[in-house]
Amino acid sequence: MKNIPDMEILFELADLFKVFGDSTRLRIMHTLFEDEHSVGEIAENLNMEQSTISHQLRVLRTNKLVKVRREGKQIYYSLDDDHVKRIIEMGLDHVLE
Repeated sequence: MKNIPDMEILFELADLFKVFGDSTRLRIMHTLFEDEHSVGEIAENLNMEQSTISHQLRVLRTNKLVKVRREGKQIYYSLDDDHVKRIIEMGLDHVLE
């Protein structure tokens, strides 16, 4: 029982996995695997409304899964770090087994 993390940590982990539990957010993160994109580019790539993308990006940003870079008036989103991509890839590997 010594190896089990604190309950608070487990609650945070469960909340993180809830964020990954939405297919739209997974599609957005997958779009950001290789390069950063604006909301408009993501919406166009996924054939979705910009308002939907913006809402989901806010959730991802709040959970530290994506980060932003401002260039003038344009905002670009990218994955926060390589961990995010690895979590998705590991999940895909498991599903495809």
